[in-house]
Amino acid sequence: MSHFRNNFLLLLLFLFFLNVQPVIAQTESIETENIKVYLNQFITDCTKGMLTANPEIIVNHYDTDMYLMPAFQKTLLGKENALRYHKAFFDRFTILEYERKNIETLDLGAQLSVIGAFSMKVKLKNGTKVEELKGKYIDIWKKENEKLSLMSEIWNYDHYTDLTEHLKFNDIPGTVLAYQGHLPINTNIRFEIASINHFTEEFIAHKDHTLWSQLYADNPIALFSYKPVFKDKNKLDEFIKNHVAELPIFEKLDIRNNYINDLGDYVVNYASHIANWRHGEHSGISTGKGIKIWKRASNGTLKIFRQISTYD
Repeated sequence: MSHFRNNFLLLLLFLFFLNVQPVIAQTESIETENIKVYLNQFITDCTKGMLTANPEIIVNHYDTDMYLMPAFQKTLLGKENALRYHKAFFDRFTILEYERKNIETLDLGAQLSVIGAFSMKVKLKNGTKVEELKGKYIDIWKKENEKLSLMSEIWNYDHYTDLTEHLKFNDIPGTVLAYQGHLPINTNIRFEIASINHFTEEFIAHKDHTLWSQLYADNPIALFSYKPVFKDKNKLDEFIKNHVAELPIFEKLDIRNNYINDLGDYVVNYASHIANWRHGEHSGISTGKGIKIWKRASNGTLKIFRQISTYD
């Protein structure tokens, strides 16, 4: 335990003396009317595409270097692989109902973050049972030449479902981000987040919910698998406290950074993890992925402001 405390003190000293990069762009709630129209058009096109099994009108909004990160699925890198995923989904399922709504939109300067929720009723094409799926998402949009393109789309589900195995598509070219090379630590912001990740690995392994809770800003929005949207810090703290009690023993936990963009007061971070775990007589290796939007406080502290995570 003394070793763990020493590591904590070293991290605090490091963060205090770190030469933090200057603010690049101010972030504020989006108000621009044409962007609102564009995002509403995406909802319309996405709904139409789901109900008519037409993936092209959805993928038309995607950036060429798109990261599509579905729950229970390897990440699809690039617009063409994202199209293959949607086609595979429509080949397997009939979508009877679909609804999507945005909850929050943040203007991050060169990018936008959109948090939302969705629900749909589906059935397997070779079955008769209708299942309802409810979940939430974070979309990251790129602003370029007064146009928007969807850089990444990630979602998870609010509940467990019998369809989990059917939501995996092993025949399309997916990528486990956690198995890829992590970002080289060659800038201040990469060094800072990598250091926080390393410390996070330790206190999660120790099941220390008090330290885990301190990662978050006072007004976070957190989207965990099989849970509702957490907007209240007290409720999030209570969830983390209960969650760590259910966690298996981690023999090895590796949190990896795949993308970091420092936008000033906010930092967009795509991350992944590898977990070697055991629980009773069971053990295994699991991987997952997620997006964190870190917020830089006035005193320089970096806190998680928005977050979503899901399993491969």
